[in-house]
Amino acid sequence: MAKQEICGARLGHTCLENGSYLMNFASCAQCNKKEMINIRNKEEREEEEEQVITYEHVCQNCDHVIAEHEYRFCVDDGYQEYQMTCLLCGSGEDSISILPDDPRKEMELF
Repeated sequence: MAKQEICGARLGHTCLENGSYLMNFASCAQCNKKEMINIRNKEEREEEEEQVITYEHVCQNCDHVIAEHEYRFCVDDGYQEYQMTCLLCGSGEDSISILPDDPRKEMELF
């Protein structure tokens, strides 16, 4: 059984489109070893003007699927929107203006 602390992990603004957030990895739930994590079944696709990347985190020792990772990116109303959901890496989202000066940050000054 996987450690419960990884299930509710929130990373705030961190969104990984590749790789693994190893701070949350104690050991494989199947073999109990802390080996390198491989990426398997990586897919990139477009869904209604949104880039979606999915893959599996897999134990190098026993081939157990540790978690399924999903990353989403789109440009919406002048902002780059990023989202990530994964039991290993946690969940995160971020929004960045495509303009040189973010209008939301300018509004905070007043």
